[in-house]
Amino acid sequence: MSTLLPTLRPLGKASLLTHALRSCRHERRTYAISAGRAPIAEVFDSRAKYLHKERSARDVEQSRQVDYIRDEVAARLCDRLLDIKRHFPKVLDFGANACNIARVLTRPAPDLTGNEEGEVTEPGEPIAKRIGELTCTDTSPAMLYRDENEPFNQEISVQRQVLQQAEYLPYEPESFDLVMSSMSLHWINDLPSVLTQFNNILKPDAPFIAAMSGGDSLYELRGSLQLAEQERLGGIGTHISPLADVRDVGNLLSRAGFKLLTVDVDDIVVDYPNTSALMADLQSMGEANAALRREHTPLSRDVLLATEAIYRELYGEEQEDGSITIPATFRTIYMIGWKESANTPKPLERGTGQANLTDVLGGGGRIGVILALRSHYIRLLQV
Repeated sequence: MSTLLPTLRPLGKASLLTHALRSCRHERRTYAISAGRAPIAEVFDSRAKYLHKERSARDVEQSRQVDYIRDEVAARLCDRLLDIKRHFPKVLDFGANACNIARVLTRPAPDLTGNEEGEVTEPGEPIAKRIGELTCTDTSPAMLYRDENEPFNQEISVQRQVLQQAEYLPYEPESFDLVMSSMSLHWINDLPSVLTQFNNILKPDAPFIAAMSGGDSLYELRGSLQLAEQERLGGIGTHISPLADVRDVGNLLSRAGFKLLTVDVDDIVVDYPNTSALMADLQSMGEANAALRREHTPLSRDVLLATEAIYRELYGEEQEDGSITIPATFRTIYMIGWKESANTPKPLERGTGQANLTDVLGGGGRIGVILALRSHYIRLLQV
């Protein structure tokens, strides 16, 4: 347990926690497994992840204290429902953890319309008013039922269900009007199969909305650990699980049959007093490494000290009170996909266009079009 609480940096607009966004470009990492029946390869140890979450949930006070990332991501995910003006009689929350989404749904929703002067008015009614029944699922009973006696359970119809296998959904086709998932898909071995099952249990023209850790989450810790082990041990081990890349997520959603895709990336930067506090919070969250090829022996004291020194040297930031904190970037991939229906908009057939792209961009033939597009792209980058 960390002695000092992490701080999320202010963004300038109201949210559950103050936070900040950072745009970071790093080496692309991929994660993709062929869709189908049983996974052809296993990346994560499902049993180890189950034990991580069970141990985390047993210390209820500490588990709630470190839920700041899950609560913030759940809030940002639920904000996307504000743009969908419809009622959802049956909703599935896959990998619900401690029902963080259910808690957020019962809070007053921000009124995005505002008044005639453009000022935001009083908050609107909770999104829970537009939801009939919410089924929350998870493989960890302790985590799933951790907050079953909290007040928010009285403000929304919640049904909790423990899944025996995270990669098998025991539901009939076209059973749900909405499927959501927050901060759980990054531990799924056969992600293509699970996405296909989501599409199968959704009703036609129903949305799938999810958020998962991905990209270069915790890249500061990854790099510092690798440099420390290379210096002290002459090689590196696997201490942080592999994560999906945003381009992989788009491809997997398309393969699963979803249409009208929207995929975006969001960074939450949290300041910690030291690496020990960061690692302790990750363990308390139940987010410790569960890769099959992970190192089973704990990090040596020499490696930990070297990691702390490298982390502070590369990323440490001095605060107003003179203290040095280290930032940790939690990168989240948000995705929205719609199950196809008869009313789903479709692209026009090839050759039915009424405008010539060459004329629109000013002539010059094929080369001219390419140069015009290139110039337009450069202008966008300069804005």
